Amino acid sequence: MKYAPLLASLLVLAACGGCSRQAPEKQLPPLQDEPKPASKSAPARAEKPANWPVIVAYGDSLSAGFGAPTGESYPDFLQQELDAAGYHYRVVNAGISGDTTAGGLARLDTVLELKPKIAILELGGNDGLRGLPLATTRESLEKMITGLEGAGVKVVLAGMTLPPNYGPDYIRGFGQIYVDLAARYKLTRIPFLLEGVATNKKLMQGDGIHPTSEGNRVVAKTVLRYLLPLLK
Repeated sequence: MKYAPLLASLLVLAACGGCSRQAPEKQLPPLQDEPKPASKSAPARAEKPANWPVIVAYGDSLSAGFGAPTGESYPDFLQQELDAAGYHYRVVNAGISGDTTAGGLARLDTVLELKPKIAILELGGNDGLRGLPLATTRESLEKMITGLEGAGVKVVLAGMTLPPNYGPDYIRGFGQIYVDLAARYKLTRIPFLLEGVATNKKLMQGDGIHPTSEGNRVVAKTVLRYLLPLLK
């Protein structure tokens, strides 16, 4: 896998509880469950008209902008990109640090209350890092996809990858979930959300897991590239 060698030291947060795969000897602290620090210097974002259609960033800490100053998550930068291009959409950040696909599914109704036109579904990374059963991850993602599409929401599915210590079979199966679901439901799929970011230390925070503000800016441009064909 193209990114796995470099991500091996970047993404390992949790051991495989109760599974046969060998966990890494040295683990990073569970940073995804800590609150994101606020920034006193973060610029205020102007409110968008209530009648503008909503794009919801439905994910975990990568969407929430963990560790970056307030107002500098990838959804914030995506809003700036849309504004600059003249697209009248409101980007709503529905990212929760530490969330798994089960957690995301549990709050599907809350996301649907936003009445989004488009959802950027970025979940599953924490499932993989915790070694959760692939069938569980697939089922939860599929239920979110069908729930969103059933409400008339267009879904953009953002994929992730795993470090090699989780074993080739698990890694292959994990990545295939996104490929299969995107094909089955004819979704726009972002192969790897952190394309061009995860392998650049200057764009990653010290924890080696989350992008810096500049990294989030790159992620926003990646997302926009896949999002543009869906915009009116």
